Amino acid sequence: MSYFQDILAYAVKHGASDIHLTVGSPPAVRIDGTIHFIQAEKLMPKDTEAFLEEMTTEEQRKDFHQHKNLDMALGIPNVGRFRVNLLRQRGSIGIVMRLVKGKILDFAMLHLPPAMEKVADMRRGLVLVTGTMRSGKSTTLASIIDWINQRHSHHIIMLEDPIEFLHRNKKAIITQREISIDTSSNFQTALRAAMREDPDVIFIGEMRDYETFQAAIAAAETGHLVFCTLNTTNVIMTLEHILDLAPAHHHDQVRLQLSQQLRACVAQRLLPTPDGKGRIPAVEIMFNSSAIAALIRENNLKQIPLAIAAGKEEGMQSLNMSLVGLVREKLVTEEEALLVSDNPDDFKMNLQGIYLGSTRGAIPKE
Repeated sequence: MSYFQDILAYAVKHGASDIHLTVGSPPAVRIDGTIHFIQAEKLMPKDTEAFLEEMTTEEQRKDFHQHKNLDMALGIPNVGRFRVNLLRQRGSIGIVMRLVKGKILDFAMLHLPPAMEKVADMRRGLVLVTGTMRSGKSTTLASIIDWINQRHSHHIIMLEDPIEFLHRNKKAIITQREISIDTSSNFQTALRAAMREDPDVIFIGEMRDYETFQAAIAAAETGHLVFCTLNTTNVIMTLEHILDLAPAHHHDQVRLQLSQQLRACVAQRLLPTPDGKGRIPAVEIMFNSSAIAALIRENNLKQIPLAIAAGKEEGMQSLNMSLVGLVREKLVTEEEALLVSDNPDDFKMNLQGIYLGSTRGAIPKE
C-alpha cells in the first residue's frame, strides 16, 4: 500500500472517526472525540499534493484548484470508505476525512430510543434529523433508511453530497444519487427531478437554503415521506433556522407549511461513555401533535419544550429527558450530561426528582 493508504489503514484499525492531514504536522486522527497525532514525520507540501493526486480524478482536481475546496467520497478496497473535504490553508493542501462505517447498525445497537421506530414508520410528510457536525446524523439516517428497506416495498431516492453509506436493495429499491456527479449541482434541482422518478421516500442530504426547503415541502404535500438533515442542535433552533432561510414576508406561510407537513424532528448530540471508549447519543424527539402544530402556526415556539415534555406517552422526549435517562442507566456521567444540556439547572433538578412547572423535559424519578 502507499503511504496515504497506510495512514487510512492505521485510522481504521484504531477506530478513528476522522483523519486530519495538514502540512507542518504529523498525520492526526480523532478517536472517541479526541485528536491524536500519529508517530510519524511532519507532512510536507509534496505529501498532501501526492495524496490529492492519488485520491482524485483529473476533473475533481480541476474543480478543487478552481474553488479551493472540494467535498467527495472515497472508497479503498480492503481499507474502508471515507467522506473527504479537500481545502487550501496557508498556501498548501489540507485534507480532512471522515470514516464511514461499512455496516449499518440498527436502533438498538446505536442506543437510539424506541420512538425511532415510530419516526421510521411515518407514511408521508417531512421528518428532520438534526445535530452539529460529528453528532451522528448520517449514522442515524442510515439506520432509518435501513429500517424502511427491510420492511416496506418502497422506492427510496437518496440525494447526497457525497454518498456515505452504501445501501443494497432488500424489500425496497434504493436509488442513491450524488450531487454534481449523478445529478445537477444543487439539491433543489435534483429533488424536482426525483419527483418524476416514482419515489415513495426521499432523503435529502442537507437543507441548505429556502429553495431546498420549498422543494422538500412540495414533495411532502404530494404525499411523499421526506427526510432531511440540518446542522442545528435542538428542535426550537431547527424551526427558527428554517424561518431564517425564508424571506420575512414568507414567514407566515412557512409556519403554516411546517404545522401541516412536519411529522417529526429528531435532534441528537454524542456524549463520551464513562470509560472513554465510545459515544452515546442523547436524543430530543418531537412529533407534530395538534398542540405543537398550533404553537408553530401561532409563532409560539418557546412553549414547544413544555409540549414535548407533556407528550412522553407519544414517544416524545426533550434533551434533558434523554440525558437524565442516560445518567440513570450509567451510560454517561452527570458531568458530561451537564456540559451538553441546554438547561443545566433544570437537568440537575430533574435528576434529583424535582420538577417545577417551568421545567423542560422532566420525567419521573424511578
